[in-house]
Amino acid sequence: MNARLTVALAHGAGAPMDSEFMNVFAAEIAEQGHRCVRFEFPYMVERRTTGKKRPPDHQPKLLECWTTVINHFGPENLIIGGKSMGGRMATLVADDAKVRAVLALGYPFYGAGRADKPRIEHLKDLQTPTLICQGTRDTMGSQETVTALTLSNMISYHWSEDGDHSFKPRKKSGRTQDQNWSEAIEAIGRFLTELS
Repeated sequence: MNARLTVALAHGAGAPMDSEFMNVFAAEIAEQGHRCVRFEFPYMVERRTTGKKRPPDHQPKLLECWTTVINHFGPENLIIGGKSMGGRMATLVADDAKVRAVLALGYPFYGAGRADKPRIEHLKDLQTPTLICQGTRDTMGSQETVTALTLSNMISYHWSEDGDHSFKPRKKSGRTQDQNWSEAIEAIGRFLTELS
């Protein structure tokens, strides 16, 4: 494939790189004509080997993994990001690495039930173009909570109506997960087109 942009996606804290969510988003990004690659952090690799669940690696190791991925592909036409924790780690290295952009899918602005301890300090000055796709009722950053924050104007948002942390709406909303995923994928397509 002779794609101009490469999108590297990391998984979230609890599910691997081949979860249904990651499979769908990676496939659709590739369908749009971009090269899409995925990788797993060491703790998830070990989980595959041993079958035992363990908590995520400490942040320095996670960031080191991102640096290895960026060095492998080169930053010029590289978009880094991923699901939840994977996307958050990408935002932490993006400016220093000088990647093209960041794509965060369900950003954990704070831990579940920990709105009093936001993880946003670095997002106030982020210089890398960033798209955050977020459910409007995400327990780690709802639309109401996030829009009240003062963050970098390099960050744009796509809001999945009534979506949770994986953009799944409640039945009573009259919407479906497929609708929310499709609309998020369309927003990603527009974002990547603008970059290229």
